[in-house]
Amino acid sequence: MRSEASEPVAPQGRRLRNLRVSLTSACNYACVYCVPEGKRLHAQKSALPLAKLLLAVDCLKQVNDLRTLRITGGEPLISPLFNDFMAALGRFEFEDVSLTSNGQLLSRKLPVLLAAGVKRINISLDSLDPQAFQRIARGGELAGVLRGIEQALSAGLQVRINMVPLRGYNHEQVVPMLDYCLARGIELRFIELMRMGHLARDRQAFDRQFIGMRELLATIAARYSFTSAAAATDATAQRFSILGLGRFGVIANESAPFCAGCTRARLSSTGWLHGCLSSSRSHYLADALELPKDEALARIRELSRQALADKQVERFTGDVMIMKVIGG
Repeated sequence: MRSEASEPVAPQGRRLRNLRVSLTSACNYACVYCVPEGKRLHAQKSALPLAKLLLAVDCLKQVNDLRTLRITGGEPLISPLFNDFMAALGRFEFEDVSLTSNGQLLSRKLPVLLAAGVKRINISLDSLDPQAFQRIARGGELAGVLRGIEQALSAGLQVRINMVPLRGYNHEQVVPMLDYCLARGIELRFIELMRMGHLARDRQAFDRQFIGMRELLATIAARYSFTSAAAATDATAQRFSILGLGRFGVIANESAPFCAGCTRARLSSTGWLHGCLSSSRSHYLADALELPKDEALARIRELSRQALADKQVERFTGDVMIMKVIGG
């Protein structure tokens, strides 16, 4: 049994409660806010094999009181590890297991998700207009994503949609996307553009595309009346309720930072532990997996402490790391 005294703790008293695991750094999209023009992410050759990735999750859970697991990428559904990773998750007894995907392969992989007992998924979808969809994603097919969403809903999965509003790309799609989600009982999450990767280097490009929470809420208020809704203490999103219709949220990492309550860590597909998106520091734990069990756990406990120490006290500041490489 893990004792609270031995659990890694941040200087601010925070502990890790949520783990995001990237199954691959590869993606079948090349989104404008994720990678520079003309670039596409391929799987890194140093990715951990399935057994090592599962062992890393196991060790992290043994030394931290992790409650939830989110599977990410790149795009996790294209990972050759996906089916077997999902089949192995039951051994960890997480309180909640979820997935973030662009939905291109959702129809094909839905039986795997259901067999693994997954109850909720987040789908990244930035436009319902096929041309705008292509301009942003630079890959994939909108119709296939929408078909997968309908099938997931029919199968009883709780679906959330993540949308990044971008001036000049999809800003006029904010209300239509909310209409679409409310009609289907989907909670829409608007995510403010993040200063990550090339956008951390190019402030002008970031400023040109950024839409903040105040403008976003004003756009929604022109069509819907809404009030604030309750959210978990460590939630990333501020939630709002539209009476009789549903809810939506805003992840306002620039306008209303939530760093002070963050309890998340990210494990990359290559074995690096990231404590904060605003820090270039990361901690390689794959070599610890070669040690005898007690030594391995001691080492990963220390790496967890270091990852916690990397966390911002108040606000997100951005970093040149590419988001999908470290786990979206």
